[in-house]
Parts: sequence; C-alpha cells; structure tokens
Amino acid sequence: MRPRRSERGAALLTVLLLVAVMAILSATALEKLRMSTRLAGNALALDQARAFAMAAETVALGRIDTLIDADPGRTTLAGGWNGRQTRLPLPGGIATVRVTDGGNCFNLNSVVSGQSGGVLETRPMGVAQFAALMEAIGIGRGDAARIAASLADWIDSDDVPGPLGAEDAAYRDLPTPYRTGGTLLADVSELRAVAGVTADIYKLIRPWTCALPVTDLSPINVNTLLPEQAPLFVMLMPDRLTLDRARRLLSERPVDGYASLYEFWKLPALDGLGAPPEVSEQTTIRTRWFAMEMRVELGGADLDESALVDAGIAPARLVRRSWGEAG
Repeated sequence: MRPRRSERGAALLTVLLLVAVMAILSATALEKLRMSTRLAGNALALDQARAFAMAAETVALGRIDTLIDADPGRTTLAGGWNGRQTRLPLPGGIATVRVTDGGNCFNLNSVVSGQSGGVLETRPMGVAQFAALMEAIGIGRGDAARIAASLADWIDSDDVPGPLGAEDAAYRDLPTPYRTGGTLLADVSELRAVAGVTADIYKLIRPWTCALPVTDLSPINVNTLLPEQAPLFVMLMPDRLTLDRARRLLSERPVDGYASLYEFWKLPALDGLGAPPEVSEQTTIRTRWFAMEMRVELGGADLDESALVDAGIAPARLVRRSWGEAG
C-alpha cells in the first residue's frame, strides 16, 4: 500500500528537522572545540609570557645593580636610563622593559608613621605634603585637605576620625558599606576607596603617587627628579616654593647631578627658603626604589607587568609585582 502524499511530506519534514538538529549540534560541538583549543592556546601563551617576563626581570635587576655599582653614593640621570624603553627579542615575540626612579612620587603610606603590622599613627607632615601635591596639580584646597586626612584615617590603627577625616562610620552608610583598611596600602588603586576620591580626582592623582612598603616620607631624589615633576618638589615646601621656581631649579641642575645634599640645599636659588630639617633629610641623591613596567608580546598574547624593586641592599631585589595594566 503506497503512503499518502501528506504522509510522505511529514516524513520528509521529520528528516529535515533531524538533519537541522544534527547540524546545530555539530556546529555547537565544533565551536566548543575551537573555543577550548583557543583557550588552551592562550593559557599556554600566557604561561610562556610570564616565564619570559620573569627572565626579563632578571635582566632588568642586573642593569639596576650595574647602575648602582657605577656610583654607590648617588644616582643620576647619566646614561639616559630613567624612562627609557628597552626592547628584548624573544622566540616568537618581544618584551619591552621600562625602568624609572620609583621614589620620585608621593608615597601614600607616608601619611602615617610606624611599622607594617604594628601601631600606625597619623603623620601631620605626610598629610600636609599630600594635600600640597594635590593643590599643585589642580585639586581644590578643600578637597585636597579632606582626601589627605581621610587617607590617614584609612591607614591608621585607631577608629577615631581626625579633623576633616573619615573612619568606619563614614563608609558604613554607603549603598555598599565597607570598612577602612587599618594597614598600609599595597597598591595605589586602593586609594579609590577613600572618602572624597572621585574617578576624576583619582585620574589626576594616579601618575604622581606610589605605595611604597614603608611609611618613610617620599624619598625625592634631587638628581633624578625631572622638571615636569616639579609638583613633587613644591609639595615639600608648598608655601615657600612656586612651581615656576621649582621647574627652573630642576632645569638648571648639573648634567652629572649634585655630589651631596649639602651642595643642593646651599644653592642660591634655595637661599632663604629655610627648608625644615625633616624635609632636608627626606630628600636624597641616591635612589633606593625603582619602578619597572614590562610588556610581553608573544604568540598573540599580550602581558603587562608592573614591579617595584628595592636597591637598598645589593643585589637589588623585587619586592612586588602585579599583572595587567595599572589600575
């Protein structure tokens, strides 16, 4: 008995549906396979990139040691090392390394005194310098004072807010409540959680700041500080030194730098400023902290690394590294 025409049509439709379902399943399986293969390839490339980045770290640390050994008593801009990009060829890619003076910045942890893991207390000098730096880069005096005071409260060990500051109570009523850190900052990006720091203010502050693993006042090297970094010098004596005067002073620095801090502070251009002893001792002619930025391009994978190097004791050693673009 021959099937009816309608039954033949239904059978054909069923077959077509089965073919369509099988095609979709096959395409999905192939796509998952391609995705898995791609992810595995990317993971392998990233692992290789990290390995090459660590090898490049070793090269950079060796060059920092060479720089220090050339003149253990002082660090200058001789040789053009500060900010220069060095390209290191790799099998199937390339690494780019950039080393800068990592102490020529405002150390956010200097708004307190004490040791990590111990009692941390607000340091008025550090708070005043942070506020002065923010004013020098265009942040209003009121906002600058509140942010500096709030940062000190964020780090210090007590829960009593200082004048203009903010402790736990200021953050408790936020839509997403949280508490202050009560310890040193490990990264500048943590500043975004401090009261008064908006996205626009953080964008202004970020290039001028660092989070050294110590509470020392910012160790400004007068031999390596660039004229465009004049606000970092102004913050040391905000009511006595103008931006123009600071830029001119840095532009007129001898090519081989200053042989001693005494020579620097006795310059006629600084005559009459009367730098406080704490500020004179804060400046330096030898760099201890170096910042290292690295980018590895390998097999279609790009890897960014930021690292902090301590050259206080030979050989120089890496004390912090982070992957990804700076926050």
